[in-house]
Amino acid sequence: MPAPNIPQIRLYQDWLREQRGLSFDTYDALWRWSVTDLDAFWQSIWDYMGIVSPTPHTAVLADDRMPGATWFPGAEVNYAREVLRHADAAHAAGLPAIVSDNELGEVREMPWPELRRQVASVALTLKSLGVQRGDRVAAYLPNVPETMVAFLACSSIGAVWSVCAPDMGTAAVVDRFRQIEPKLLIAADGVHYGAKPIDRSAVVQELRDALPSVQKLLLLRTPHAAQQLAADADWQAASARRDAEVAAFEPEWLPFDHPIWIVYSSGTTGLPKPIVHGQGGIIMTMYACGLHNDIGASYGANNFDERFHWYSSTGWVMWNCQLAGLAFGATIVIYDGHPAGSKEKPDWAVLWRFVAKHRITFFGAGAAYFTNCMKAGVVAAECGDLSRVRALGSTGSPLSEEVQRWGTAQLLAAGASSVWWCNISGGTDFCGAFVGGNRELPEVPGQMQCRQIGHAVEAWNEDGKPVIGEVGELVCTRPIPSMPLYFWGDEGNARYLSSYFDTYPGVWRHGDWIRIGEDGGCIIYGRSDATINRLGLRMGTSEIYSAVEALPEVLDSMVVDLEYLGRESYMPLFVVLRPGVALDDAMRGKINHAIKTSLSPRFLPNDIFQVAEIPRTLSGKKQELPIKKLLLGQPLQKVVNPEAMANPGSLGWYVEFAARRAAASQGISSS
Repeated sequence: MPAPNIPQIRLYQDWLREQRGLSFDTYDALWRWSVTDLDAFWQSIWDYMGIVSPTPHTAVLADDRMPGATWFPGAEVNYAREVLRHADAAHAAGLPAIVSDNELGEVREMPWPELRRQVASVALTLKSLGVQRGDRVAAYLPNVPETMVAFLACSSIGAVWSVCAPDMGTAAVVDRFRQIEPKLLIAADGVHYGAKPIDRSAVVQELRDALPSVQKLLLLRTPHAAQQLAADADWQAASARRDAEVAAFEPEWLPFDHPIWIVYSSGTTGLPKPIVHGQGGIIMTMYACGLHNDIGASYGANNFDERFHWYSSTGWVMWNCQLAGLAFGATIVIYDGHPAGSKEKPDWAVLWRFVAKHRITFFGAGAAYFTNCMKAGVVAAECGDLSRVRALGSTGSPLSEEVQRWGTAQLLAAGASSVWWCNISGGTDFCGAFVGGNRELPEVPGQMQCRQIGHAVEAWNEDGKPVIGEVGELVCTRPIPSMPLYFWGDEGNARYLSSYFDTYPGVWRHGDWIRIGEDGGCIIYGRSDATINRLGLRMGTSEIYSAVEALPEVLDSMVVDLEYLGRESYMPLFVVLRPGVALDDAMRGKINHAIKTSLSPRFLPNDIFQVAEIPRTLSGKKQELPIKKLLLGQPLQKVVNPEAMANPGSLGWYVEFAARRAAASQGISSS
């Protein structure tokens, strides 16, 4: 059993009382202080976490506005420094930095000194390949230790990191990387996923050919490639240096707002949004979120032998969350593979056995994963010794009360002494969480326990007024450090402003429905915009249209994701086909193949329907959100104004379709 530990957020409050003379009777009082006195709160995070800078900052929040807030001007930081400062103490305690496993059962342990050495070796290799501060490095890599080393190496020299997962198709990856003009590509030539080896050598070559800015290729060679690619450097050699220069290497001091990485969150129109985050902003928000996630240093008595796992691919922001465990000084345990073994013969106990095998203490995954486990009848007690698991984490989509109760019962039956659910909701957009957990608060299945400190989250009604106990738009009314610096190549911040600030100028609108209870507990009900959310991964509808409408038979299309708390996730695709073309099995297969190869199998629709027209506004925009609301049960007159439509006559089919769905869900005939 892990040592009985004091919650991280309690340790922080004890420090506030002793060092700042601040005491709070309730969590709500702490939260209100943290979102009111931003300067005092974020300075306390800086001091409590022991962040150092060779140059002092002249203010905390120098420019209090959204977007464009200026944080900690004058300070210098580096994410890699935050990670590697734990190396000596953790190694002295005999604890590894990274434990990795995969579908083939290949277990590797990376000691902290080895992590430090490899980061230095790869960083120096990057420099020898011409990578300089501010250059973009694109990575096409799976969830393996090499990917984390590569990121830390980039951060240590001030290069800007961007990663896509190898399960993404060539077109989707090119649409992302081409926008940021990377100088270097780091890629794996194959992966083992879904119980089979997958060659990626041809894709890597296609990426290099499609990215004219790439000057060099650093290749991670695997046994799964069908051909030997020519590369400017091999990973094995790049990470193997053990000389004096490596021993003396230290990460560079970077300005607080120096770009750290570019992540992608797709809108409903145009290319994926290349979101640029800053070094310091990510560090600050990461540490604030860490207090809620309750991850501590594995070498400390309070969290001795902590082992943190959050299942993710490299294409999801939870990979960044898993990586953050290193910055807390925890041992992170990562898994490279399909969470159910394979799609053909799914085995949803795979990760439970992995958790038992590696004595994991914190087990996080997408809410859809736990739902699938319950439906598949997984019996955790049959998966090995799970007695060390003290926490389950969930995010990506709403977690129902039924699934949470099931997970708790499973772990208790498997020998866990108690189970705390850390249910969180945030986003790629700011690489953090707006609402999350607090081990000191009561748990209500199906809810998140609180709004996170430093995050001024409210639910706003249709009049733009904050409400309690009602479902409203999730907004954030004060800046947080990890809000994007900008979107890469976004002239005049036009896309940035339209993405978050067009509805409420100066206030961040996130695109989720939320209800905040009188007790501070929160429920997320799903997306309030038209973004597609599949298994926790978000993608813009425009990317699906690009794939589908490239087919000569498809004239127009529209997709909606009916994810909403308490309902089965359902994503229909509506297509307008050329005259004479029928939506038969062959055509359905062709459409699905286009989505699967251009994007990812994750975004295959549940159903495809042939329609006469796609509803559009007078300006030509597809009416995705009104149709989504209609299919979720809202009356037509509340979701769309026919006078603002180019083709109001198209609505009749969708109204009838919604009625048929509603009748079917109630088990009655609609005739």
